[in-house]
Amino acid sequence: MANGGGQHKVCCACGVDVAHSRRTKDALGRYYCPECYDRLSTAGPSASADTDIIELPLASLDAETSPLDCPVCGAVLTGDGVADASGRTVCPTCFARMAAESAAAAAAAAAGSSTHYGPSPHGPSPHDPISLPRGLMPRMTCPHCWHRFGPEKMLWVAQHADLLGDQVLGPEAPARFLPSRFTLDGQAVDARGMACQTLACPRCHLVMPRALIHTEPMILSIIGVPASGKSYLLAAMTWQLRREMPKRFALAFNDADTLSNRSLNDYEETLFLQHDDDKLVAIRKTEEQGELYDQIRLGQQVVSLPRPFLFTLRPSLGHPAAPTANRANKAEQPDRVLCMYDNAGESFQAGKDTTGSPVTQHVAKSRVLMFLFDPTQDPRFRQRCRAISGDPQLSTASRTSRQETVLTEAALRVRRHAGLAPGQKYDRPLLVVVPKSDVWGPLLDCDLTTEPYIDNAVPASPGSGMPALSAVDLGRIATVSAKLRALLLDGAPEFVTAAEEFCHTVVYIPVSALGRGPEVQEGTGMLGIRPRDIKPRWVTVPVAYAFTKWATGLITGHLAPAAFARRAPARA
Repeated sequence: MANGGGQHKVCCACGVDVAHSRRTKDALGRYYCPECYDRLSTAGPSASADTDIIELPLASLDAETSPLDCPVCGAVLTGDGVADASGRTVCPTCFARMAAESAAAAAAAAAGSSTHYGPSPHGPSPHDPISLPRGLMPRMTCPHCWHRFGPEKMLWVAQHADLLGDQVLGPEAPARFLPSRFTLDGQAVDARGMACQTLACPRCHLVMPRALIHTEPMILSIIGVPASGKSYLLAAMTWQLRREMPKRFALAFNDADTLSNRSLNDYEETLFLQHDDDKLVAIRKTEEQGELYDQIRLGQQVVSLPRPFLFTLRPSLGHPAAPTANRANKAEQPDRVLCMYDNAGESFQAGKDTTGSPVTQHVAKSRVLMFLFDPTQDPRFRQRCRAISGDPQLSTASRTSRQETVLTEAALRVRRHAGLAPGQKYDRPLLVVVPKSDVWGPLLDCDLTTEPYIDNAVPASPGSGMPALSAVDLGRIATVSAKLRALLLDGAPEFVTAAEEFCHTVVYIPVSALGRGPEVQEGTGMLGIRPRDIKPRWVTVPVAYAFTKWATGLITGHLAPAAFARRAPARA
């Protein structure tokens, strides 16, 4: 059966002719009709058991729109069609007219205190309220399974208590559905007539925060060996970001999804919100299963997906990009969504990346990669640190890990999932974060206690009456990065080589999640920290630096002329 160029295009699943209708084409050039694509995208990889249709992940499918006629005015559509509330693809002119009519109808209904559900039970009408609010992204990314899809595929979660049972999440979960009726304010109406507010991914059916329908998430993947301090760093990082972002940069840093962030919020409470701040506390070890993962069923395959930590960064009063009377629309707000994960260190070991447990595949979707190199797990650094610190993590019984092998395994996974050739360098930046600087810091001969920010460097928005904002000191970070690289190159040259063979851009950043070493608990021998002693250092720098360099618009970076002059000869 031919299935390729020319006009002879048929669905490779059911054989229907799709030459003159909407269709989807995968990376191998095979076509699918809308019905087969919808069925296969929810059935998952196991759908290939009785057919040779799917050989690539459905995320690799890319929609191709063939010429169609607008169902309202009859104009020929190419690639500019827009989906309305009933799922029809209409031309932009009709869409704009329908939007204006819908807004007028909503205003009239509000004035008359009447309620209307659309579309009409007699069939779609050009006057039905539209479901795409202004500022909606044309393609969205699920933070759970990393599936990319158009807004017309978005599912809604049924609100009525009778509508239970989902083919992907199980019989106890509320039903997911593709709506055909909406309220005037754009809320879907379920089969029992109740308005719904929660959105879900069409592939994994897990809940997606509304912030993700307006902006692409900035995924920051954290990689590291077991016991390297990922959970402690995440807890200290997010706690300090909540405090520092408003004060330094006039940015509101809040949870995008409190349910998804619940475990991380518990970490923060353990370290920073204890009733008795003199009692030794510790964060439990991250496991490969449990509350940080969601179980779904794709066909006959049970898949474990990591639960993301999602945060919004939104300009507030005093920020140059803060909302104003002239910029009140959501589409014009420069909001950002930060997405991070807390994987168990064992998940990054060789052989752990499987179809049933793709829990680290976010590294291939990440905008910025972060690797935690723990010096206390390297015998060479432990030996040097014993002369300057009595930290219990430097004892002879401490864990020892080959950290460059974990980085190499992560590089192999990124190349495999991103389609890179072996040995090809990745074009995304890698931040090598070296934790526990309170232990090894004296080896670096740098000031690691004061944060690398320049106060009063950016004027506040005119008329706000707010103080000037801070800027990230890029020159100081570059200087510290160069010194830290030299230290690692002397103590662990194989790791530096692996990092710089993996990514084009590598930056080395020291941090200390606690600000001091832990203590040994009497009786148990476990390590703990007293909340009153916790003073994090540099923990906000990786995120602030990433947003300065690779997600511009919210945080300003400053490179002092002197630092620029010092670096210029090296670049030349």
